[in-house]
Amino acid sequence: MTYPYLSIDLAKIEHNARVIVGLCKEHGIAVTGVTKVVRGDPDIARAMLRGGVVSIADSRFENLHRLREGGVPEPYLLLRLPPLSGVDQAVELAGLSLESEPAVLEALSEAALRRDQVHQVILMVELGDLREGLWPEDLIPLVDEALALPGIHIAGLGANLACLGGVMPSEANMRRLVDLAEAMEDHFGLRLDWISGINSSGLDLIVSGRMPPRVNHARIGEAILLGRETTRRHPWPGTFQDAFRLHAEVLEVKRKPTSPLGERGEDAFGHVPPVEDGGESWRALLNLGRQDVAVEGLTPADPRLRITGASSDYLVLDVSAAGEGEIKVGTVVDFHPNYAALLAAMTSEYVKKERAGRDSARSSRQFMKWGFMNSDD
Repeated sequence: MTYPYLSIDLAKIEHNARVIVGLCKEHGIAVTGVTKVVRGDPDIARAMLRGGVVSIADSRFENLHRLREGGVPEPYLLLRLPPLSGVDQAVELAGLSLESEPAVLEALSEAALRRDQVHQVILMVELGDLREGLWPEDLIPLVDEALALPGIHIAGLGANLACLGGVMPSEANMRRLVDLAEAMEDHFGLRLDWISGINSSGLDLIVSGRMPPRVNHARIGEAILLGRETTRRHPWPGTFQDAFRLHAEVLEVKRKPTSPLGERGEDAFGHVPPVEDGGESWRALLNLGRQDVAVEGLTPADPRLRITGASSDYLVLDVSAAGEGEIKVGTVVDFHPNYAALLAAMTSEYVKKERAGRDSARSSRQFMKWGFMNSDD
């Protein structure tokens, strides 16, 4: 085995998906599994689908292409607003996209007509998180323009929360989303297929019974992959938090001072590391560094071990509490990654990926065609 590597338990991901989908289904909410943190990994997407998600979403064209090449059932949802330069790719790779700009809708219309397709869109409205979305007062004028565009079908209204600004889903902002959707429907005589209001941060609102009933679509990644809701990162009941583990090998073990020796300046990343004044400790160097992973997002599986620093290529652990001789050259140390660490590890070509569990079976269930729900959902 070559280290470092990331182990991926597909059975645990499938289980987590089943738990989250079951909860949402009880409240009339369909779940789209989000694979952006795992770079559109086809095996992971299939595990999500086996667990009951109705479709797969990703933010990058490269990942959507990877899903397609891996045989993951389509259509896909494009999560990131497409650029004007990428409307042809959006229409080619995604059956549905999130949109907020009139100019992009016009370009999507032209791209869809060139391919003799109808491209479905969820219009995104701003509810306070200050990422993508048009202001509510601009919604009716935008819909008026979009309805005149051939090749475009308005499938729903959505909002982003708990990402950029950390604004949590609430009964009030979800009610605001529903009110905007219903005002839009009344004004134009429409019936929207989807009101897409939440991600993993909305699970507590569902459980509390305060989610407005017309919110019927969720875009969920972290709760399925890492088993956590995303406002306070609490473990979600009934899910696994260890579907992903990062493994690295010890290269050196020495007893050294806890404080550097000599005049100090900035490290390689422009920071002045904090100083510990604790005498000496047993320190282990591992073959894992900042070029591989977001070090601050790692937690050693062994609670006796403590991360004390990292460079591009090395991770430093204080292993004193493990006892002299237990951690030695060649020892493999395991870590639990958080979202940021998982994102970096999945993206790094230096971190190998090892999958366990069902990784190639195709689910026999019917998958959602955008605009329609499965008969069993």
